[in-house]
Amino acid sequence: MKIVIVYVVCTMITLSVQILCAQNQTNKDKIEQLKKQKTQVIESEKEALKKEVEDINERLVTSEITNEEAQRLKEVVAKKHALNIENRIAILENRIALLERNGIETIESGNDDITLFGMKITHDDDKVIQYDVRTTWDVVVAFGFNNALINGQSLNDSDYKIGGSRFFEIGWAWKTRIFKNTNFARIKYGVSYMSNGLKPTKNRYFVENGNQTELEEFRVELDKSKFRIDHLVTPVHIEFGASKVTATEKKIRYYTANKFKIGIGGYVGVNISTRQKLKYKENGNGVKDKIKRDYNTSDLIYGLSSYIGFGDMSAYIKYDLSPIFKNALIDQNNVSLGLRFDL
Repeated sequence: MKIVIVYVVCTMITLSVQILCAQNQTNKDKIEQLKKQKTQVIESEKEALKKEVEDINERLVTSEITNEEAQRLKEVVAKKHALNIENRIAILENRIALLERNGIETIESGNDDITLFGMKITHDDDKVIQYDVRTTWDVVVAFGFNNALINGQSLNDSDYKIGGSRFFEIGWAWKTRIFKNTNFARIKYGVSYMSNGLKPTKNRYFVENGNQTELEEFRVELDKSKFRIDHLVTPVHIEFGASKVTATEKKIRYYTANKFKIGIGGYVGVNISTRQKLKYKENGNGVKDKIKRDYNTSDLIYGLSSYIGFGDMSAYIKYDLSPIFKNALIDQNNVSLGLRFDL
């Protein structure tokens, strides 16, 4: 099962690399097209000049104009088309430079003004475009199924109930653009509370035997047996995805609503609480035991996590590289799969 988790993470990494490569290839194709347009510009202006010179010669043959006037007109149209070539080539070279530097075309040249994201901007100081803040924040909520991967044992033979074992996460995350003029790649980081729950099978519960924590059968029939570990962690992800760009006279905004995204990263933190809850009947009386103790669980928690989705909602997977129990004869590593919402 560990191989499956590694495969899923690697697949997500491969997908993000493919997206980046596709973006780079698209930019390369655009640059090649722009370079070809430079040659086309020269040819089209030369052809237009040739036609205008022919028209001037026809007027000269019909004595509509004199030799001196024909020569002057030829110099005028030659200068005009030379400037056309110079200006049009400069526009294309600027677009190429923008693509090579930023990965996107953000500015289109005009006469005295420029057009930025479809909005005309003059050179006046009071209309200078200012980019929005590079860092925003979200509330992160995630939940789903939880279990443990045990060396030499598949999930089908798990010691924990597949449907009954769950996880929950809530936290605060900041998101910062990595590059100034594009939001395709950003770093997401913050603080989260994580709770991982395990429900043992076969009427068992956890018992501490020295430095070992083991599952043993309970003396009576259990109505409920639940083991929960709470963590405070710092998640960090590199997030890739498209953005919608909007511009006003004062600012530029990037929006990821309803856009594809993929995040790859991990988390590190500390164990803040471990507890076990047992519910059963004994001598005709209902009993609820809530036991809070160490249970030899790891103090330091760290692992890998990834998400992929659209807009606010994503499929979410996380895997603890740190074992659940310290000094265990057989390592158990927590694994979670569910939904994540960045609100």
